[in-house]
Amino acid sequence: MGSAERISDEMKAAMKSGDKLSLSVLRMLKSDSKYKQIELGRELTEDDYKAVFSSAAKKRRDAIDGFEKGGRADLVAKEKAELEIINRYLPKQLSESELEKIIADAVAETKASTPNDIGLVMKNLMPKVKGLADGRKVNELVLKKLNG
Repeated sequence: MGSAERISDEMKAAMKSGDKLSLSVLRMLKSDSKYKQIELGRELTEDDYKAVFSSAAKKRRDAIDGFEKGGRADLVAKEKAELEIINRYLPKQLSESELEKIIADAVAETKASTPNDIGLVMKNLMPKVKGLADGRKVNELVLKKLNG
């Protein structure tokens, strides 16, 4: 079953069960997918759907950070609940130890040695971890590795 069918099926189930939060998030994902389809001018592939879901998850993580800084616990809880629903559509995220190993390999491949080489490492690394790790987290770990 593809992502589009899965969203539709889960929307129907959410409507029947009266789960307003899930229904709202699923409608948003369906809408974002439709916009992406219009933007690309073709049917979406599963990779395109993953990009849409990753983008939605990133928006939620950024909102959570902002609301935490602003002391808005009510909105943090709402965003976390939405993120949990979106995460069901994303591939399993890499653990920090798995990510550190991939980063170490990328640093070795690029022969990077200083924080100035971060662009080179990230260019090599991001295609390998796309959709499997948060870019901000990857950036943090790469800087940590390059700073020694």
